[in-house]
Amino acid sequence: MHFHLPHVHSITHIVEQVRDVMKQYKNEKESEAHQIFRRAGGHQPKGLPHITNPDEETVPGIEHPGSTGVIYCSDRAMANGFSYSSSHEWANLGQGAPEVGPIPEASERPNTISLPLDSLEYAPTTGVKALREAVASLYNHTYRQGTASQYTFENVCIVPGGRAGLSRVAAVIGDVYTSYQVPDYTAYDQVLSAFKRLVPVPTTLNIEQTKKDIRCQGLAVVLASNPRNPTGQVKLVSLSKEGTTIILDEFYSWYIYPEHDSDYGKSVSSAAYIEDVNEESNWRLPGWRVCWVLGPKNLITALSQSGSFLDGGANHPLQLAAIPLLDPLHVQQEKIALQKHFKTKRDHVLARLKKLHLEVTIPPSSTFYIWLNLEKLPPPLNNGLTFFEELLKEKTIVIPGIFFDINPAHRRNLFNSPCHHFVRLSFGPPLKDLDMGLDAIDRVLKKAKQSGMGDFGQGYKTTVEIVDPAQV
Repeated sequence: MHFHLPHVHSITHIVEQVRDVMKQYKNEKESEAHQIFRRAGGHQPKGLPHITNPDEETVPGIEHPGSTGVIYCSDRAMANGFSYSSSHEWANLGQGAPEVGPIPEASERPNTISLPLDSLEYAPTTGVKALREAVASLYNHTYRQGTASQYTFENVCIVPGGRAGLSRVAAVIGDVYTSYQVPDYTAYDQVLSAFKRLVPVPTTLNIEQTKKDIRCQGLAVVLASNPRNPTGQVKLVSLSKEGTTIILDEFYSWYIYPEHDSDYGKSVSSAAYIEDVNEESNWRLPGWRVCWVLGPKNLITALSQSGSFLDGGANHPLQLAAIPLLDPLHVQQEKIALQKHFKTKRDHVLARLKKLHLEVTIPPSSTFYIWLNLEKLPPPLNNGLTFFEELLKEKTIVIPGIFFDINPAHRRNLFNSPCHHFVRLSFGPPLKDLDMGLDAIDRVLKKAKQSGMGDFGQGYKTTVEIVDPAQV
C-alpha cells in the first residue's frame, strides 16, 4: 500500500513535513497514545508515584501493580464506548480466548454440571484425587507410552486457572535469578514484579545463548510459554540438564497446525522429553479455570502449601465435571476438530492481511495469535499503541506489542522497546468477529492513504462519555 501526504508542492516541503512527523514521534513524551499509557496506574517507571486518578486520595503503603494488556485495552475500549452488553458491535481481537461455541466435528459443549453434596465442601488445595489421576493417565497415554517413568496423581496439582498456577509457582521460587524472554505472555511481567524474591533476568530466544547465560549468570529458573504467546512458534526447551529449573506454560499445546492431514490430533508438551518424572520439572497450565501443574512430587507438595494461602484451591464441582473430559478418545476428537477449525481461521486472517499489504513474515505454527509488525506503515501508525488507539475509533480491539515486553521496572523508553512496532491479533474469536476487525484495519489504512497522516495520533478519549437522553 502506498501513502501520500496531501497539499505539498515541492520536494523540500515534503522533506520538511516528513521530518516534522518523525520528530513528533521519536519519544513517548511527545505521543498522546503513549502518555495515556503512562498515566495508567502502575505504568510509571519504578521510583515515581503510581497514581491512577490524581483527584483521589492515595492509600498509604499500596503500590499499583499495573494492568495486563487485556485489562488496559478493555479499559481503553470502555472509554471509547465498549460495554459487555454491546460487545457484539465490537471486534475483540485482543483477549486471548478461543471461541467456546460449537465447531465442526467437535463434541457438544457441556451445558450442565451436577452438584453432589460432597462437592459443596472445599476441595483439597492439591485438587480432587480422581481428577489428578485422570490428568496423569492422559499424559502417560499421550506422551509417555513405552517409558519406564510414569506420572501418578502425586505428580499433579490442580489449580484455579493459569494465573493462579503461575502465582503458586512464583511463591515457592527462592531468592534466585529467574530468566524470561521477550516477547512473552503479559502476565509474566506482573508475576516477576509482585514476587520480590525473584530477580528477573532477560535472556534470548537462542538455546545455546540461554545455556551460556545459565552457566555465566547462574540462572536458576527459566520461565517461558510453549508454544509461544504471542509469536505462535513452538519452542521445546530441554535445559533442565544444565542445572536449572524450566517452567513451561503449555496452555496452547493443542493449538498446533500441521501441514499434513496425518498429523492432526498431535500435540506438543515437554512431558514427552522427560526421563524421570520425579527428577525433572514439567508444568502444565491450561484453561477453564480448572488447570493443572505437572512436576516432581516434592514440588507438587510445595504448590499445595502455597495454594493454601494464595487461592484456596480450584472449584470443586467443576473439577468433578472435568474428569470425563480427559478421556483419551474424547481428547483426541477434540484435538482434531480444534486444529482443523483454527487452522482455517488462521489461514483466512493471514490471507486478508496479505491483501492489506500487512504480510506476516513468520506465520504462527501454533497458538491462536498473529504477531503483526507495523514498521512499514507511516508514523505514527507504525507503533502498536497508536495503531491500537486508532482501531478503538473503529470498534476494534488488539493488544499493543509493548505489553509483551517483559519489563518489570517499566523504565525503558517505550519507543526503544523491541516490541514497540508490533500488535498481537487473536484469531480465537468466531470468523464473523475476525472479519469485523480486519474490515476496521482496512478502513484505517484506506484513510491514511486517501487523507494523509494529519488526523492520526491525536484526539483519543480518556473518559466514558455519558449522553443525557433528555438532550438528544
